[in-house]
Amino acid sequence: MERNAVEIRNLTKKFGDFTAVDNISFDVRKGEIFGFLGANGAGKTTAMRILCGLSLPTAGDGTVAGYDINTQQEKIKRHIGYMSQKFSLYPDLTVKENIRLFGGIYGLRDRQIREKTDALLGMLEMQSEKDKFAGSLPLGWKQKLAFSIAMIHDPEIIFLDEPTGGVDPETRRRFWEMIYDASEKGTTVFVTTHYMDEAEYCDRVSVMVDGRIAALDSPERLKSAYGADNMDEVFRIIVR
Repeated sequence: MERNAVEIRNLTKKFGDFTAVDNISFDVRKGEIFGFLGANGAGKTTAMRILCGLSLPTAGDGTVAGYDINTQQEKIKRHIGYMSQKFSLYPDLTVKENIRLFGGIYGLRDRQIREKTDALLGMLEMQSEKDKFAGSLPLGWKQKLAFSIAMIHDPEIIFLDEPTGGVDPETRRRFWEMIYDASEKGTTVFVTTHYMDEAEYCDRVSVMVDGRIAALDSPERLKSAYGADNMDEVFRIIVR
């Protein structure tokens, strides 16, 4: 039986007397688009940091891409991609320099970086922008570039932390086309978002409230269970 991309059991994270993540358990299947939702302070960012190998849990265990969250954090980092709304590219480096830097961080050899750079620029139709500073690019181009760089080492899982915050609906639509394409090729996509219409695009969605998973299922089943017309209504009912 093929293992899941993510398997988490009884995950807990405490900061002093405060419990940020409270005994959560869930699996994410390979190739799945998994939405990780919750209001600010619900614990989703803390949980995501543990899954990305950036923080150790207080209790609980699990695996990400087959590697243990307690003992194999560096291996997890090598086998995942990560993109956030707040930081994904160095604005004072050129497009080509950003690709080279992150390729090196992800452990690619020089020849691989050269090959990936040419392929990536061709795919994004950004050959003429390769020597421009990343900070000067339109937001939609920055997003596409950041996502592609996060995928440069062909990770098993890509973590997207509110990647479409502050962008227009058309740019969001195009970005989700890239997510679908990655999923169809077998990459697992783990995404946090504040946009409830984006939750509709996920295969399954979890909703965190006060450090716990209050609901987890497909958007259609959640809407049916809560008698709601859309995921925004579902979210409001659960959080309320």
